[in-house]
Amino acid sequence: MDLTDPRLSTVVRAQPYPLVFVTVSGAHLYGFPSPDSDWDLRGMHVLPLREVVGMDLRDETIQTSPPAGGLDVDLVSHDARKFFGLLLKKNGYVLEQLLSPLVLHTTPAHIELREIARGCVTQNHYHHYAGFARTSWELFLKESPRRVKPLLYTYRVLLTGIHLLRTGEVEANLVRLNEEFRLPQVPGLVAQKLAGPEQGALDDADIPFHEREFQRLDAELAAARDASPLPELPTARAALNDLLVRLRLAEGRE
Repeated sequence: MDLTDPRLSTVVRAQPYPLVFVTVSGAHLYGFPSPDSDWDLRGMHVLPLREVVGMDLRDETIQTSPPAGGLDVDLVSHDARKFFGLLLKKNGYVLEQLLSPLVLHTTPAHIELREIARGCVTQNHYHHYAGFARTSWELFLKESPRRVKPLLYTYRVLLTGIHLLRTGEVEANLVRLNEEFRLPQVPGLVAQKLAGPEQGALDDADIPFHEREFQRLDAELAAARDASPLPELPTARAALNDLLVRLRLAEGRE
């Protein structure tokens, strides 16, 4: 994985609004990209004042899959107001994107926001991770043949959620998470995904084992919520509001 690839920086520079950050999400962040995995870029932009004070608000979310010289790239960026609202709504996706260590573009506001976001982590993130895990597991079960990818997503989401509820820290990389959880099945699944295509399949004989593990870890996630030291509600709303005002005013002066 080469974050200095000029094709990625070209995609970032082509965005129509000032960017606060762009990071890498998806399989690259989770620690199991296939040789043909696309690049999931996620970011936050700041709409200028003229775009937010009128009757019609547009471009709160921008999604594009631009040509990138042979790379399969998908970039999604939210305006700061929308992104901050998602942070306050127990959205694990935006937390993971903001705190991703795979950074393509950063600013002082990004660094500040990473600190503010600690006040957005709550016990209620349980609902995000529990729901995401069940969706991934159901996708895994209904496919034929059953692919390794949704199974790895299921394990990744469960372990990220348990770790978050216990510690307040966001860790999205399954390989690093498994240094803590030591699930013996994970290294082989990751190796299979790293070596094969996105559509790599799993032996059906292994399904009962993985179903027992899903049920066990789902229960462990619920127990982590019940014992979590995290607050029930976010405490960062005022800090986010202050940062949003400063970002808007800065754009208005340019």
